[in-house]
Amino acid sequence: MNNYEVTIGIPVYNAEKYIQQSLESALAQTFDSIEFLVLDDCGTDGSVEIVRDYQQSHPRGKNIRIVHQPQNMGIGEGRNRIVNEAQGRYLFFLDADDTISSNAIQLLYDAAKSYKAQVVYGSHKRIELFNEKEKEILYRYSAIQFSNKDEFPSWVYRRYDGIQATIWNILMDLDFLRNCNLRFEPISYWEDFMFMMLFPTYVTRAVLLPDITYTYYCRNYSLSNFQHRSQINKDEIEMTCKAINHVKIQISSLCDKHYYSHLFNKIMMTNFYVACAILRNKKIINPSFSNREIHRLLQFPFSFMQYMKSFGGLYSNMFFVILSKFPPVISVNIIKLLGKYKGLI
Repeated sequence: MNNYEVTIGIPVYNAEKYIQQSLESALAQTFDSIEFLVLDDCGTDGSVEIVRDYQQSHPRGKNIRIVHQPQNMGIGEGRNRIVNEAQGRYLFFLDADDTISSNAIQLLYDAAKSYKAQVVYGSHKRIELFNEKEKEILYRYSAIQFSNKDEFPSWVYRRYDGIQATIWNILMDLDFLRNCNLRFEPISYWEDFMFMMLFPTYVTRAVLLPDITYTYYCRNYSLSNFQHRSQINKDEIEMTCKAINHVKIQISSLCDKHYYSHLFNKIMMTNFYVACAILRNKKIINPSFSNREIHRLLQFPFSFMQYMKSFGGLYSNMFFVILSKFPPVISVNIIKLLGKYKGLI
């Protein structure tokens, strides 16, 4: 039963500094029929108390619902709980330290209805906040609609950065999402990447909007911005590598799809960028990575036939497969040379 047209799902864990701004942006929506579903992941600060204050005092407080995890379970399990609990026809994820424009849900909802879309992606703004300096970057889509089988994943995988690898700022038909039977993995690093690399393969009807509907704040502690940190724990990067390896296993069932070679390429390019990040930051990663560990990033658990299907006329795929067969010290030195040439190291 759908009690609302839209659920805004907000996973919360130790977001006391930011939850007020995030929640106010959600409550300021011009769209009326919204459930504000807050997932309490058992943090140790006053985040949930702030939400409770809004629940009692805000005009839309009656539409705020808080669900509690039995213990801290991580962002992946938190997102799964929100998918299970949501009462809207559509679901929109908002991270507790980000904000949305006041007309975000209205714009996305109107597009979903007009095109009978399963998913609608809004454009977003990234604000980098480092050492009291602010940098704003816009990520704006062209207005595009997709309605044919495999058309959307083909478009997504042909462009490395063609579409976001995050679950926020997407309005999703909740019945469709549940029928996909996709789950977020119970990890705290790159759980969105694992989900979003496979999600497009389920989508037939999608819409991209040029409107900026979401503001993503990137701060000093952000895992995606190693260059602004003085020390990096090796475990963080290993969890990223684990997420990528999980996707490698999952895509083996898609080897007969015509977009498979581009999906393979996207994952191999991600491996390359992570390897470059490790080499660029090797002095501040503790403990350090060996050449053998970096080389392992290039490995795929594939049969010979799956490797052959991965080429698909893309010479870069062939290059990465050959590179993975070299001894670790040679492979890593080649990555280092390429990374320096591309300005990544």
